[in-house]
Amino acid sequence: MSYVNELMGRVIKRNPGEPEFHQAVHEVLESLQPVIDRHPEYISSGVLERIVEPERQVIFRVPWVDDSGEVQVNRGFRVQFNSAIGPYKGGLRFHPSVNLGIIKFLGFEQTFKNSLTGLPMGGAKGGSDFDPRGKSDSEVMRFCQSFMTELYRHIGPDTDVPAGDIGVGGREIGFLFGQYKRIVNNFEGVLTGKGRSWGGSLARPEATGYGTVYFIEEMLKSRGDSIKGKTITISGYGNVGTYFIEKANQLGGKVVTIGDENGYVFDPEGIKGEKLEFLMDLWCVYRRPARAYAEKFGLEWVEGKSPWEVPCDIAVPTATQNELCRDDARKLIANGCICVAEAANMPCTEEAAEVFLDHQLLFGPAKAVNAGGVAVSGLEMSQNSMRYSWSFEEVDAKLKDIMADIYRKASEAAREYGVEGNLVAGANIAGFTKVADAMMAQGIV
Repeated sequence: MSYVNELMGRVIKRNPGEPEFHQAVHEVLESLQPVIDRHPEYISSGVLERIVEPERQVIFRVPWVDDSGEVQVNRGFRVQFNSAIGPYKGGLRFHPSVNLGIIKFLGFEQTFKNSLTGLPMGGAKGGSDFDPRGKSDSEVMRFCQSFMTELYRHIGPDTDVPAGDIGVGGREIGFLFGQYKRIVNNFEGVLTGKGRSWGGSLARPEATGYGTVYFIEEMLKSRGDSIKGKTITISGYGNVGTYFIEKANQLGGKVVTIGDENGYVFDPEGIKGEKLEFLMDLWCVYRRPARAYAEKFGLEWVEGKSPWEVPCDIAVPTATQNELCRDDARKLIANGCICVAEAANMPCTEEAAEVFLDHQLLFGPAKAVNAGGVAVSGLEMSQNSMRYSWSFEEVDAKLKDIMADIYRKASEAAREYGVEGNLVAGANIAGFTKVADAMMAQGIV
């Protein structure tokens, strides 16, 4: 049995019942065999055994009172995975599906994603099984205050800087920051995604969606192509999806679908103008279902299916993990898709990713494609430290450069280790080697 397979077996045994975490670790480890063959010191120093184990895992209860005066109790998490190259950095997710295994998978992915940005940020993730949908602002505020009352003791501007994720937008970040400031009596850059008038960065809301477009442009450029004139399908309609549509429109693309866990809507004319304006607030402000878009503009709602059956040039899953399976991948290829970019975290199953790689599609993995959000979060941290603010144009230009550099790193690593064109392996290798070298330099800690 190979070292990688033996280590994977130990990960599964030590972390039972956590399939998402197993999947994320397996995807990275199977890319690293040529690196280990060339650098046996990674084995002798125990780097891989350490890198798959979080440095710290915190689980806590979150009691809060709803508008009826009833006490509700949720569970909170913060997994601080790796701090070798900087303070922990990673979002908070509020969704009923949240559990320890999902938070660990996200924190593990975040470690290598942050490494790829070139910024000094370690990897972490957190959240709760609290569902903000259908809750009043007062209920969300009371929950966030209770959540931060425990979380505050584990974070800080030079220790761990959370951000938003699914279910955590500007409203939630505001409530969380207010409670942190109240407890510690200090105004400091402990959260990113803050409001622009109180320490947030321009271009942060747009960053993940815009960054995804910039990465797709780099992939297409490698084949002498561009996003102009391409038909694009996406699966979500939140912050990532809406700003992805905005930037894709600016560059001449046409996005024809949005969806959620209940189905999707197909808009053959493309989502632009008045339609995009309506969509901008649909989830991010009002937390309304995607079906409301179909009802507003008289379009058919396709219940219980995913948008991957719609013919397209480019497919961009923007929702959640494992939303695109092997059968979906085959449909996309049969319908002429040439490029798939993971704007969500691990949205393609391992089998789907294998189909894309086997057919030599342009396939951008999540830790590279959606790194724009955390990249601008890192830039927000820098601005907070300097007590300074860059213009939108300055931040956007830095974001574009970072995404181009991530593509370059992944491409060059794939070429160096004999898997040219495989951006999954390239991103894993490039992200891993920076973190591993820092861990070795710092000793057995």
